[in-house]
Parts: sequence; C-alpha cells; structure tokens
Amino acid sequence: MDFADFLKYVPKIEKEKLLAADAHMKMAPLERVSSLSEEHYYDKNPRKAAVMMLFYPKNKQTHLVLIVRNTYPGIHSSQIAFPGGKVELEDASLAHTALRETHEEIGVHPEKITVIKAFSEIYIPPSNFLVAPFLGISHSELTFTEQEDEVAGIIELPIFEFMNEDNIVMKRMNTSYADDIEVPAFKIKEHYVWGATAMMMSELKEVLKRVF
Repeated sequence: MDFADFLKYVPKIEKEKLLAADAHMKMAPLERVSSLSEEHYYDKNPRKAAVMMLFYPKNKQTHLVLIVRNTYPGIHSSQIAFPGGKVELEDASLAHTALRETHEEIGVHPEKITVIKAFSEIYIPPSNFLVAPFLGISHSELTFTEQEDEVAGIIELPIFEFMNEDNIVMKRMNTSYADDIEVPAFKIKEHYVWGATAMMMSELKEVLKRVF
C-alpha cells in the first residue's frame, strides 16, 4: 500500500474500537489463553513495559518494523519483537517508554515518530511483564541503527505481507513453559513471530482490516 494512501486511514484507525483478548486469542498458544484475562495477573504485580508498532514509508510503500533479539541466556532470546522494553524511572509515561526504547534499539529519534494510539496491554507470564503496545507513524523514510547488545537484526515488513492471511501458520516450538507444542505464528520469510508479539500484531491487523 502506498504510504500516502495509508495516511488517509489514520483518522479511522484512531477511532476504531480495540478487540483486546478477542484478537489476542487468535494468535495465542493454547497454553496462554487463560493468562489473557486481568484476573490471571492482577495480584502478580507485573512489571511494566511498552513497545512501538511503527509504520513508515520505504520506497513510498508502507512498512512495519520488527527486530530480531540477540541470543542470550533469557526467556526472550532470539525472538522477533517490536522495539521496546521495560519502564524506567525517568519515563514520563508508557508512550515515553516506547519512544525511548525505540530510539535506543533501532536509532529512530522520538521527534520522527507520531504516536497515534495505545493498543491493549498484554500480560507475558514467563517474564511477568505487562506490555503496552503503541501505534506510531514516521512520515519520512528511516535509517535504522541497531543497538548491538540487544538487537541482532531488523525486519522491514511491507504492509501487504503483514495483511496476507496465508502468512499465518501453525509452528511446532520449544518454549520457556512447554516443549514441542504447536503455536500460531506469522511467517515472515525465514522468521516465525509467535507469542506476545504475534498477539499484538493480531489486534493491529484486526483494526486495519476494519478500516481498509
């Protein structure tokens, strides 16, 4: 989709109702479905985090940026994710967290991003994080700079690939909470996006399907 055309839909995106768990469940591993309700985590005092779902033009076409996390001894090692991270004391808001982390991880300055909308928070049981996704737009083409200790690679996903239903597959995975389970995933070239990021992408995709 031409980026100029995408921008025409932004006012509708801002007003569109969020589907929250109804959208998250479409891409949730069966073992995670019970954790989607607030009753599951309200007494666990989860840590707060925020991520940026950033659309931008590349060769005049609309793209969404994702990162490949570095390999390290941790729950989210090597996973595909949106740029983002945990809330720091100096953050004025969750949106500020998403902007700051996006700057740190992929080198996009906050001044280049317009925050359009907050999406539904999602709880991640293995790490006890409650993550707030934000939809952002950059009106100019971007040059990314990877944070070497956090980011192994950057994925620039054309919106037509994101919206393609054929890219939703079932994939057998070993996870932090179970081995050899089948999970729904977005297939992006050689990568598979599953878990919390896939659930966030599902809500974003459902909103876009309603306004396009």
